[in-house]
This record gives sequence, structure tokens and C-alpha cells, in this order.
Amino acid sequence: MALDQKIYELRKEKLKQIEALGQSAYPYRYETTHAIPQVVEQFSAKTGPELESPRVDVRVAGRLMSIRVQGKAGFAHLQQGGQRLQIYVRVDAVGEQAFQLYKLLDIGDYIGVKGHLFRTRTNELTVHVEEITFLVKGLLPLPEKWHGLQDVETRYRRRYLDLTMNPEVREVFTKRAKVVQSMRRFLDQHGFTEVETPMMHPIAGGAVAKPFVTHHNALDVDLYLRIAPELYLKRLLVGGMDRVYEINRNFRNEGISTQHNPEFTMLEFYMAYADYRDMMDFTAEMLAQVARDVNGTSVAHFNGHQVDFGNVQRLSMREAIIKFWPENAGDKPELSDFSSPEQIAAMVRRYNLTNPHIPYDPVAPDGKTIAEIFEFVAEPHLIQPTFIYDFPLAISPLSKNKREGFSSDACERSANADWVERFEIFAGGLEIGNAFSELNDPEEQRRRFQQQLGERARGDEEAHQMDEDYIRALSYGLPPAAGEGVGIDRLTMLLTDSRSIRDVILFPLLRPLKREEEEELESAEDGAARD
Repeated sequence: MALDQKIYELRKEKLKQIEALGQSAYPYRYETTHAIPQVVEQFSAKTGPELESPRVDVRVAGRLMSIRVQGKAGFAHLQQGGQRLQIYVRVDAVGEQAFQLYKLLDIGDYIGVKGHLFRTRTNELTVHVEEITFLVKGLLPLPEKWHGLQDVETRYRRRYLDLTMNPEVREVFTKRAKVVQSMRRFLDQHGFTEVETPMMHPIAGGAVAKPFVTHHNALDVDLYLRIAPELYLKRLLVGGMDRVYEINRNFRNEGISTQHNPEFTMLEFYMAYADYRDMMDFTAEMLAQVARDVNGTSVAHFNGHQVDFGNVQRLSMREAIIKFWPENAGDKPELSDFSSPEQIAAMVRRYNLTNPHIPYDPVAPDGKTIAEIFEFVAEPHLIQPTFIYDFPLAISPLSKNKREGFSSDACERSANADWVERFEIFAGGLEIGNAFSELNDPEEQRRRFQQQLGERARGDEEAHQMDEDYIRALSYGLPPAAGEGVGIDRLTMLLTDSRSIRDVILFPLLRPLKREEEEELESAEDGAARD
């Protein structure tokens, strides 16, 4: 901290000298005629003579990113909105007092300038300054070097510096905003209503996840931070709102990885009178449109792969396992191999002989084991956008049974009754969405919740709890419907070629630094400033 403290004191002294020149240390506003990106866009193609006749006068503001003084003149670069513009300051144009101000400026300060545009001898678009207004002093120095793996965590912790020093980071978050705007526009155009549902729930529901717990003092009740808005959104379908969506923050008390942040953003939407196949068609159209709105094409580049959102593949979970079964694990499974516990266990044993170990619990439902097999065998190969459909009932407590799963006479359960009408969307090896034909039979929903309670008793903390009010809502009548959640963070990763979810969340959750780590970080920054 020693170097930073020394610079801080030197710059405070400069700030006093700037005030002595008649400038406010912290002015309230500065009126501009253009933003710097506007100047760059409108005038970059203009030649020197075109900028002189007629003369183009501008008032712009920004942060100083470079500055040099050569006798009675100097050049500097202002940055705003991720773009830079050169300024040229001459003592005979701005006057002695303003030039004294210019010499007291540092990289990182904010100023406003008034002048006219011209081309330098090197043909760079530049503002010939006639008036300088001081706006704020950067009392701490900007880092000179802000790249490399050793600085990644620091970039996340001090995102304000990351955005200043790395224009490509700003572009990621600009594209993230476009993802959300595109989704809203697409859903609005298709008759959906945007709604808001509670973020504190008396029962953690709507997904299989471990919640965060909080406490409401006035009511003296424990509440759960939302793990999903699903059950509230489906209550709105019961109330007659046939197409609803929410762009929502969810909180799941899980581990942190390149794909997981405990706080994340989802689009969740519901469509009455539709099923999961309708939702596949709708989602394919939406994803292609979002990609085009963000990047100008349905093709994205992620982790060295070309991913085409205009061409979504479709495979059942069982088909995907069969398709990607590794050669070193023996003969490919057949559909009949998924129909009994013995055959499923044999499949796991065969795979584990020569491949990463699939966890196996003989007491767990067969559907959970099949989902584990899929995760190991197929998921890493799902680079092109793919709908994986027909999931095990055991991991899908809110989905309708696969309709082929019942015999025509007396609706007796067949072997397929252990499967539901659910799909997940994968691209780039990431799961980015989850959808299903919504279960709307209140008695079957109660049975599913009771089954989940059995899993909780067995030690599964993520199993769904009983929600009596939701069952009551279903008893008033939920129309046939399909619903879906799409992870905005992961979709943004794919569309911006970002390898970690932390790269697309402005302020990701991070482990607190220990004192010695904080001192090491500050020491590294001091070294960068000296360089």
C-alpha cells in the first residue's frame, strides 16, 4: 500500500492546486454535445478538409487514458463508452491558466473539453481544445498492466478497473444486455406478459437445489431465497394469464465453478395450451433470433467450436447415451437396457471399467442412475445446440408423464411410465435450458411430492418439499401448458466466447481474501504502477 498511499497524497496536493486555479474539485455536471462513441461513429470517415469546412464544434467528456506534454502543447486520449478520442491542447488556444490545469492532470482523471475536430499529420481524428473543465481527480493510479492469468481474480474483485482497462470486457456486458433485450422483445411479440414473483419463499420449490435460508423478524418466520419462480408462475396460469415470463434472479446454495455462481439470472416462461414439443419449436426460433440480434448471425464461436443456433438437433436421453457410448466400454446399449435395475447397474459397471467413474447407489431410483450415465457419457459431446428430451421421472417431479407411457386400457402404467415429457438444451457442452409439459394433475403432483419427501428422508437435501398451496392451486385447474427456464449467464457465455460464468457476471461471488492475500494483491498492483 506504500506506493499507492504516496501517489494518493501527491494527487491530493495536485487537487488543491487545481482548486487554486478556480476549478471545482467535484463539479456537479458537464454539458456535452456528443458522446465520444458518437464522435467516432459520425466523423471517423471525414477527411481533414471535410472537418474544416464547415468546422465541427464539439463538447465531450471522458477519462484520461494517456497524457503527454511537449513544451507549450500536448496530446492526450479521452475514453468514454469503451472508445477513445485524441485531444490536442496548446497554450495559445486555451490560455496560460487552462494549460497549467492540463499539466496538473493525471491518467485516470475525468475532464471535459470544448473545441473543434481536425486531423493530425498522422491522420488521427482529434479535438483541437479551446476550453478545459476539470471534472474529477483519480486519487489512486490506474494499473498499467491488467492482463494475464495472475490477474484474473483481481479483475473480478475490482470490476470497475477491469471495465476501464479492457474494452473487450465492456463489450461482453453490452452483449449480455442485448441478450435480455432480444428475449424480452421476442416474448412480447408472441403475446407474453412480463411479471414479477416473490424472491423470498416459505417453501423452496420449483427446482431440485439446496436453498439459502433467511429470517423475517417481524413475522418471525424462516424464508428461502428463490431457487426458481416456477410454482408462482404456474399459479398465474391457473389465474388465467396464459403466457407469462419473468427475467429473474435465482439463488442456489451450491458450489462455485466455471459454470456455477450461487446467484444467477434466468428467463422463465410458460405457455398455456402447449406441450414440450411446441416449446422445442418455439425455443429453437427464439435462440436463433437472440443469436442474430447479439452477433448478427446465428453462428457463435465458443471454446474453439463453431456453434450454430440456427440448426438445433434433437435426441432423447437414451438415444444420446447410445450414440455417444465409448468404444472402450463394450457394445452400445440398447433401449431395452434401460428397463430394469440389473441392466442399468450392468451398464454402469461396464462403463466404469475403462472410463471416469460414474457414481452408483443401488438404493437410488433407476432414473437418477440413468441421468448420471447421461452426464458422463453424452453431455461433454453436446457441442452443437441440442434438445435432449424424455427424462426420468425420478429427477422430474413437476413434469407430465410421457404420454406413450400409459397403455390405452385403464391407463395402467407401462415400462415407459418412468419417463416424462421434459427436455434440456445443451450447446458448447453446457446445459442452458430446461423445459417440460407441465404436470397439472393435483393427485399425481401430491404423489410426486411424497416421493420427493422419501428422497429427503434418504438424505437428499435437494429433493423437493411438499407444497400444499400449489396442490390447492392445481385443484382449481391448470390448463395444459409447457414451461421453460433458460440460463442467461450461460447463453451469454456461448455468444461471447467466455469460458467462465464469472466473465459474464459483473460482480460474481468470490471467496473473501485473507489479509496476507490482500497485501500480496496490493504489492502486485504497486509493481504494475511502477512499471
